Amino acid sequence: MDFENISDDMTSNANSEKAAQMKAYMRDNFEYLGIPTPKRREICKPYFKTAKKEMLIDWDFIDRCWKEPYREYQYVALDYLALMNKSLTAADVPKIKKLIVRKSWWDTVDGLDEIMGYIAMWFPNVKPILLAWSTDKNFWLRRVAIDHQLTYKGKTDTKLFEKIIVNNFGQTEFFINKAIGWSLREYSKTDPGWVRAFVDKNRSKLAPLSIREASKYI
Repeated sequence: MDFENISDDMTSNANSEKAAQMKAYMRDNFEYLGIPTPKRREICKPYFKTAKKEMLIDWDFIDRCWKEPYREYQYVALDYLALMNKSLTAADVPKIKKLIVRKSWWDTVDGLDEIMGYIAMWFPNVKPILLAWSTDKNFWLRRVAIDHQLTYKGKTDTKLFEKIIVNNFGQTEFFINKAIGWSLREYSKTDPGWVRAFVDKNRSKLAPLSIREASKYI
């Protein structure tokens, strides 16, 4: 991946007014160049087209993106990983873990849980790792564990799903209780009976936020 040229193209498209708005939306946690998602993807498209042919993930490129102060670079890395997901294996999990715990916020973590979900789908030996993450002291790792099956629908491993949620009962962290509710809500579109029964069984242990989110479609 041609980091230098991508960086030059992004810098030349910076917009200070949009940057201020984006920074405010993210509660001033990160600096921005002010490049909206459609423009960022337009900039990266020719580079990604070439990268797709390589079939090898450029982890040095991802690391450089993660070290940059402007948040758009982390988004570029996420887009790149999503593009190259078929090249990911269980051996890449430690690298992804490092991304989850660095510059953590919902915007990058929710992109990385999809990446982890893809890996776990094709490499079931990753499931014990995700179960271990569900009790980690880093709540972002727990959030990834909770949400990694969001797109699985009928392929959801409900036994693993239940264990992970149960491991996070009694949490006060908003991002955990929101994730529990979100994951249950999504699965209710596939199996509302399972979600209804789970909520009824564990109503006293689930946070009100989780129950509210989980019950939206049931």
